[in-house]
Amino acid sequence: MPKLHVTTSVNGEPVEFLCEPYETMLDALRGQLGLTGSKEGCASGDCGACSITLDGRLVCSCLMLAAEAEGHEIRTIEGMARGEKLHPLQQKFLEHAALQCGICTSGMLVASEALLARNSNPTEEEVRF
Repeated sequence: MPKLHVTTSVNGEPVEFLCEPYETMLDALRGQLGLTGSKEGCASGDCGACSITLDGRLVCSCLMLAAEAEGHEIRTIEGMARGEKLHPLQQKFLEHAALQCGICTSGMLVASEALLARNSNPTEEEVRF
């Protein structure tokens, strides 16, 4: 089966890549695109280590086919900081030692940013969910 050509936007930059029809977005990000911030933790969508946003909606990149990115805006952990200036969430994670081993930290940051974009004052229950 021939590879698929995908044109998308990742962290605000136009991107094109080729992928196998069965390839996940996580594999495309880490492989062809060299963005290794998203991690594979469970490969079943349970842990959130691979979290990205697709047009502002939080998704597990291990469950998304790379071809589904066609024409959409992808945002990853690499898109949070502005040069050397950390995103406020990244800074707070550092200040409060919310890093654990680091595998899930990027997913937690992406998920936190997505939550706050939808709800600037979430309850503790909403944050935990």
